[in-house]
Amino acid sequence: MSTPEIRDDPLYQLLRHGKVEEFNEQIRAGATCDLTGADLRGLDLRGMIADGLDLSDSYLRQSDLRGIDFRNCNIRGTSLFGAKISGTYFPKELRAEEITLSLLHGIRIRYEDQSER
Repeated sequence: MSTPEIRDDPLYQLLRHGKVEEFNEQIRAGATCDLTGADLRGLDLRGMIADGLDLSDSYLRQSDLRGIDFRNCNIRGTSLFGAKISGTYFPKELRAEEITLSLLHGIRIRYEDQSER
């Protein structure tokens, strides 16, 4: 586990400045963004295309994640403390208890991907 990072990556900066639709346009166009260990605390990320992103070890504390589809995304080691998650899809391997523990106590999310067995 590392300290969350604020990076110079242009796509990351779009998220930091609330430009989710511009981020999505870049992702649709095939751009990539390294969000591992990223500091995304307190951001409004509603509408973000997360399909295929690696958000492992990132901080999503108190962010607005409503409606985001994380089913095809790596969110291992993320912290969801105080995040808004209504309508959010999570990987099917992630148990509800794990989500609750992260929301209430800030623990890092742990789950095993079935394809890794």
